[in-house]
Amino acid sequence: MTRVLFVDDEPKVLRGLQRMFYDVECDWETAFAQSSREALTLLAKQAFDVVVSDMRMPEMDGAALLNEVKLRHPNVIRIVLSGHSDRELVIKSVGVAHRYLAKPCNSEDLRNVVMRAIALRQILTNSSLRSLISELSQIPSAPQHYRDIMLQVRASNKSLKELGEIIAQDIGMTAKILQIVNSAFFGLPRHVSDPVHAVCLLGLEVLEVLILTAHIFAETVTDKVDGLGIEALWNHSTETGAIAKCIASAENCEPQVRDHALIAGLLHDIGKLILAVNRSSQYREAIGLSAKGTTTFLEAERQVFGTTHAEAGAYLLGLWGLPEATVEAVAFHHRPADCLATTFTPVTAVHVADAMVHAQHETEETSGMQRLDTEHLARIGLAQRLPVWQNQCLVGANR
Repeated sequence: MTRVLFVDDEPKVLRGLQRMFYDVECDWETAFAQSSREALTLLAKQAFDVVVSDMRMPEMDGAALLNEVKLRHPNVIRIVLSGHSDRELVIKSVGVAHRYLAKPCNSEDLRNVVMRAIALRQILTNSSLRSLISELSQIPSAPQHYRDIMLQVRASNKSLKELGEIIAQDIGMTAKILQIVNSAFFGLPRHVSDPVHAVCLLGLEVLEVLILTAHIFAETVTDKVDGLGIEALWNHSTETGAIAKCIASAENCEPQVRDHALIAGLLHDIGKLILAVNRSSQYREAIGLSAKGTTTFLEAERQVFGTTHAEAGAYLLGLWGLPEATVEAVAFHHRPADCLATTFTPVTAVHVADAMVHAQHETEETSGMQRLDTEHLARIGLAQRLPVWQNQCLVGANR
């Protein structure tokens, strides 16, 4: 049973939400609160999976409420549902809400957002990690990328193009900027998958406020992840994204599919960054287990965490509302057969690209390619395309 708490100081809005879900056939139990204080009281008495809150409320506004929910009940999914779309709202909600929905919002759209968020819990069964990831409002950036973005945003002659290009190189920055630009606040007709395009849509003024005031980016504390290969992780992710896009282009995919492949490739190992920064001792334990040669790194992760970086990363990106194609590719980039696709998708592009990049940088030329699920490629009828991808994409990446 999914328990959803709606919070709004307007009685008419609450009555409308009650009517909206009265006859809906879904396994939900709903509750309604007319103030933030009432909502916190209900949360203290019983467990809820999701809180959907208005922003403009007296005494304690929605941002303050969701911040309290984040602190007291970190496992709860936090969604803003508001008719107010000013800059102050975005800045206040960007660190506390997983999703932002604009009023009026029909029941189907609202239901789909909540159901998708709940479905993600099947990906990540470790409740402790779910709570950890639910609390995250940013993913630490590479120190050099962070310094570059701060210098650029403070420069007198700042450039949107240069800002976008810096963000596009960084895992954490890309994930955060795509979460923000794809919120309903901007009312875009489709998902934006290109971080450079996202920066242009936000504009210099809004981006400057988000970076300098809302602190949407943070620098990785290097001593916490010393020895965990963070710089190599960023390099690997950048290469994987470029090759995944190249593979999608070789298959004559639509531009949107290519963009999904690129972003999913860049973000496919974001779960490693989450675990390495927030559970560094356990992450070192997993590395130590795999170094003994008796188990793979994925198996070591599962032994230590009860899950893998793929599921952890997909859970965060899904909570943040990134496109399903991107989330799916991150979740299944090691196990493409589990996504049950029967044709080429970004899952295949990222899976193959990841293996190709590993093969490039390992001592034994074929060791990375042993990660390939050749049965998956055969099942979707593309096993014969592998040499083409290797020749075309690796040559292009090495130019």
